[in-house]
Amino acid sequence: MIQSMTGFGKSTIQLPTKKISIEIKSLNSKSLDLNARMPNQYREKELDMRKLIASSLMRGKVDFSLYIETTSDDTTSAINSEVVKSYMQQLKQVVASDDTELLKMAIKMPDALKTVREEIDETEYDSILNTLKEALVEINRFRTDEGKALEDDFNLRISNIKNLLEEVIKVDPDRINQVKERLRKGIEELKESVDENRFEQELVYYIEKYDITEEKTRLDNHLSYFTETINSADSNGKKLGFISQEIGREINTIGSKSNYAPMQQLVVQMKDELEKIKEQLLNVL
Repeated sequence: MIQSMTGFGKSTIQLPTKKISIEIKSLNSKSLDLNARMPNQYREKELDMRKLIASSLMRGKVDFSLYIETTSDDTTSAINSEVVKSYMQQLKQVVASDDTELLKMAIKMPDALKTVREEIDETEYDSILNTLKEALVEINRFRTDEGKALEDDFNLRISNIKNLLEEVIKVDPDRINQVKERLRKGIEELKESVDENRFEQELVYYIEKYDITEEKTRLDNHLSYFTETINSADSNGKKLGFISQEIGREINTIGSKSNYAPMQQLVVQMKDELEKIKEQLLNVL
């Protein structure tokens, strides 16, 4: 079954002092384009998390966000008292104000607050990884659901092209008769006697030139192969894209050979259905 590259997954876990939330969003892309957002203290683990995401999602433009919310009274920031006092002393020499106003100014100055860097607790990191794995399960479930919708649409488009191909086969005898009639009229307009042998030779040449038997057979085979591939275990957007190119090649050849308005109209409709398939294939994993 195919998967879409569009998806969204979210997972949250509550630890004793922190709430951890992970969100993963993905859109279509030719390769894996991963953008990660997380607090600086977790950057040392970013490579490991990237590898885990890459092994699960494979392709797509992916946005990964790790949110950490402290739910206890503990804080990693503290007032740098000595620095703040120094700023206040210096400010007194610049402006006349009471200590409260000086403190308001000093606390906004560089290094007024000092942050104690927390080491990542391994138990906490294991919880983050488990939360990430749950988010990946969610986004893959989303991708699979989207893939099912795409699969239904592909099957509809392929069925439409097959029905149009059947119409092409039905009008083909009329097209050949029209080719014969045009040839005969062309010769008659030249007011020359029709050499039946010569006429038959010309007729054979033009019928062979406009013959679409091989194209009809190949197109039918490509359409069947497209359907088989969707239902196969190794189905992917790139492979389906290659098959759609072959489908387009046969449709274009039928159109260039048709030289018959009713058939050309059917070809235009087939091209329209194929274009819709190609647009959707850009989003298939």
